[in-house]
Amino acid sequence: MTHHSDESFKSLSPAVWRASTVVFDTIEEFVERKRRQPDGYSYGITGTPTARALEHAIASLEAGKHCIVTPSGQSSLCLAVMGFVRGGDHVLISASSYGALKTYASKWLAGFGVEVEFYPPDIGAEIESWIKPNTRMICMEAPGTVTMEMADVPAIVACAKKHGVITMMDNTWASPLGFRPLSLGVDLCVEAATKFFGGHSDVLLGAITMNDFEMFSTLRETQSIMGMQASPEDCFLVLRGLETLKVRFAAQSASALKIARWLRDQPMVQRVLFPVLESDPGHAIWKRDFHGGGCLFSFILAPRHTQAYSAFFKALRHFSIGASWGGVHSLAALYPEALQRERLFPVTDQAIVRLSIGLEDADALIDDLRRALDEYSRPEGG
Repeated sequence: MTHHSDESFKSLSPAVWRASTVVFDTIEEFVERKRRQPDGYSYGITGTPTARALEHAIASLEAGKHCIVTPSGQSSLCLAVMGFVRGGDHVLISASSYGALKTYASKWLAGFGVEVEFYPPDIGAEIESWIKPNTRMICMEAPGTVTMEMADVPAIVACAKKHGVITMMDNTWASPLGFRPLSLGVDLCVEAATKFFGGHSDVLLGAITMNDFEMFSTLRETQSIMGMQASPEDCFLVLRGLETLKVRFAAQSASALKIARWLRDQPMVQRVLFPVLESDPGHAIWKRDFHGGGCLFSFILAPRHTQAYSAFFKALRHFSIGASWGGVHSLAALYPEALQRERLFPVTDQAIVRLSIGLEDADALIDDLRRALDEYSRPEGG
């Protein structure tokens, strides 16, 4: 027995279509099933109508033509690279890109004979001096993870096109509401739908959006071969999250800017890393190209004794301690100085505190940070 949708039923909520096997009306359709790809249905691994609904929604948000959803943001980054990079190729990756992408490149790609280089994250047209005859892809992220440097994306894209190099950008921080890489000529736009799209810290999902049909076909096949299917239930959760994306993004961005401005004026705060602030080195590029501030930023505290960071985090009541971001709950995390020393182009040799601002009252979050800074400033043993 096969199941079909009842066209007499309509709902504001999308259906969750679960399937491994796709059935066919004739043996001829079965034999030719792979001709249905890249956008049709041949096996559950490349998606059901639930996944397609999400892919079409994300492509529309990104002003792109095609989209592929995967089990996580990191899987989308890896899939985007795997589809096109081979042994003997040269790949350029921003030094402040997502850490797992850098680890994948340096431990796995390099082991397969790919030449990997990490370039300065605040680069622009100077990227041309890094491009080699065998450069296949440039991987970007702006602002950079944790340290928030701004790359000049249009300048990088212009150099890449001149040399026939594929460009890929992780656009999770800004989301398509704040920045649309494809409109500036970026080939592949990656989103960790886990973050803003899902919005509730309860789902893992990634997306790659593009305009080129051949790239789309290549990545759909790569998704199938690598088994990177996305759960229909997770696709449903992200579809639901997209319904409130605009209001969440606006509210969280406004709160983040208010809190960042307050932190900038505190004596225990050495520097706030947030390109939305006029004082940030990347502000001019952000103002030129971006249209929203995001909810994530970092700051550097004045040097204190070894127990001060523990005191700071223990004092927090509204901020939970955890990784990830983009959800309705505020998060705080610490990135120790050892991690910064491992970076090729560090902005500091000190630890960095990163905040993700949720939907709590901004003044309550400021009061939380005020208490934490008071504890941080106490003398050792005080």
